[in-house]
Amino acid sequence: MIGFEALAKQVDVLTEAGQEQSPGSPVSNDDRPKDTHLHVADDSQTSVIVSFLVKDGYITDEQFGYARRVHGKLNSRRSLLSVIKELNFITTEQLRESLRRNLVSLRIGTLLVELGYLTEDDIKSALAIQQSAPVKKRLGDVLVEANFISEQKLVETLAFQLGFPQIEPLLSEIDRSLLPRALIKNFKQNNFIPVSKENGQVTVVFADPTDQRDVEAAQQLFGKNIIQAIASRRAISELLIGYERSLVEVIGPAPAEDSAVAIVNQILQEAIIENASDIHIEPFRDRQRVRFRRDGVLVHHKYISADLANSMVSRLKVMAEADISERMRHQDGRFLYEDLKTGRSADIRASFFVTIYGEKVVMRLLSKQQSVLSLKDIGMANKMLDRFSADALDMPSGVILITGPTGSGKTTTLYSCVAYLNDVNTSIITAEEPVEYVVDGISQCAINPKIGRTFEETLRHMVRQDPDVIILGEIRDKYSADTAIQAALTGHKILSTFHTEDSIGGLLRLLNMDIEAFLISSTVVSVLAQRLIRRICPHCAVDYTPTPSELRRINYAHHDITGATFKVGQGCRSCRFTGYKGRIGAFELLILNEIVKDAILAKKTSYEIRRLSIQSSGLVTLLEDGLAKAASGQALLHDVIRLLPRLMKPRPIQEIRRLLGDE
Repeated sequence: MIGFEALAKQVDVLTEAGQEQSPGSPVSNDDRPKDTHLHVADDSQTSVIVSFLVKDGYITDEQFGYARRVHGKLNSRRSLLSVIKELNFITTEQLRESLRRNLVSLRIGTLLVELGYLTEDDIKSALAIQQSAPVKKRLGDVLVEANFISEQKLVETLAFQLGFPQIEPLLSEIDRSLLPRALIKNFKQNNFIPVSKENGQVTVVFADPTDQRDVEAAQQLFGKNIIQAIASRRAISELLIGYERSLVEVIGPAPAEDSAVAIVNQILQEAIIENASDIHIEPFRDRQRVRFRRDGVLVHHKYISADLANSMVSRLKVMAEADISERMRHQDGRFLYEDLKTGRSADIRASFFVTIYGEKVVMRLLSKQQSVLSLKDIGMANKMLDRFSADALDMPSGVILITGPTGSGKTTTLYSCVAYLNDVNTSIITAEEPVEYVVDGISQCAINPKIGRTFEETLRHMVRQDPDVIILGEIRDKYSADTAIQAALTGHKILSTFHTEDSIGGLLRLLNMDIEAFLISSTVVSVLAQRLIRRICPHCAVDYTPTPSELRRINYAHHDITGATFKVGQGCRSCRFTGYKGRIGAFELLILNEIVKDAILAKKTSYEIRRLSIQSSGLVTLLEDGLAKAASGQALLHDVIRLLPRLMKPRPIQEIRRLLGDE
């Protein structure tokens, strides 16, 4: 706003009277003029959405004229709407209301350009692709397929700006009476699906609620008074495919309720429903214990008779394509599980471990319904996120490492970075074992040593594919580290994960891999360390006062927590009476400036490098970021102390908040 204020003063000086001031605050709904006589629709400089705002009385003639003069002074190609928003002439709610009123007259390309997500040149290019395509496609499809905008961003934009609820329904949650078999073709053709009916109104989820043909098709089936919602095209397609599969009758009798097949299916179904990340099936002398890992913590699920142990393990080995005759050696496998009744599915990695009482089975569940999170949604603080974007991801080349122990959310963060970098002008190629997220617009390779597609061979061929960005699922040895360093030296941007305790540990481990210090300092641009902490349930959170023992463990006095609001979850139905619901990330961002690079070249200790990073590059430690989240009531202080490394005395809460931009 500082630039706008200076520009506004310049505009005031250049007016005829020389006394004009900014017209001021947004127009409230009650204060809107009844008649607006300015015919902005005839003005070539006026955007379509701004004409709606003037017509509906949300901005006055004076405000419109003032914003247009400010817009005329700008050198950048910003939209007039963005100028009006930054001058605070309208509120977000007023913009949404006006867009909803004029939805029939609004085109998706116009909306995206005027909101600043695309340029007019982008739309012209997309229209050219649309016209030259042998099969006619809608503009929204072309924009997503050609990577002008991600489908997630498109859906978020339509949902937020137009006020449509964004729904990602599960098949188990859909009212099946609204899905007669005869209408499936109609749903597919028009990209919508009905999900529920309440008080005579049917909620219909659209891929593009601005397409009047789709809306009219739904209204013909369910009446004019439908409730419009929005979801990604892929989600709607997968729902319809899942529903069709569920209609297929299973040949043969259903398995008996007490059979190994039925019990295995039940365990898998319950784990998916409870959002478990892992299943542990453990043999004891007289029984089997089943535990689920939820929000990073193992919880008891049930006991099963020992008589079923061998048959259950055999069933899981068949599913995972492991050797059922081998019971004396450890094995691994993988399978895709789909529940036709609910439409839920999971990609499952299974590990069979031989113990004195039989084979223990641990399964890691990767939900197929998961979508890639936006970078701003992973839980990073404002200033840290800005620095990570500007000083790491936007750099033309170099190595970016995301580090932490197993299960700390590294892959989720890695793919959030991929989503940030993925556009039509960037070539991205990956080598992963396994591929956990499938992303349109990038080339993903799944490592499979059984057929000779090894990590080493894949790395050799990747650099010959003319990539701009290379994603390595993990730097696991000296060879992969050398490959990443050499690729960065030749101008590529490399993103990978690493297993170390903190950001400084990532640099030291590279040194221990016999990577030369001068190569590390000249290629590594950033190391991001992270952990996952259980999030306090917002429905049952109450205020909490830290105990003297807790403060003593982090070397805090009471004045160090001034302004903090600590919380604890009491337990409710929403969180299954645990007090927790989901997890939140704690992050530590190390940007390698010249001082840190010199410290690496001098092979200084980790303590010295950390101290220099805090003083010169604004490093906020994992513990400090966790304390900031605990102080805002998002995480339990006890969990922060228990899970995050305490390497140095943390700064006071208010100082941490200032550094993170959370004040």
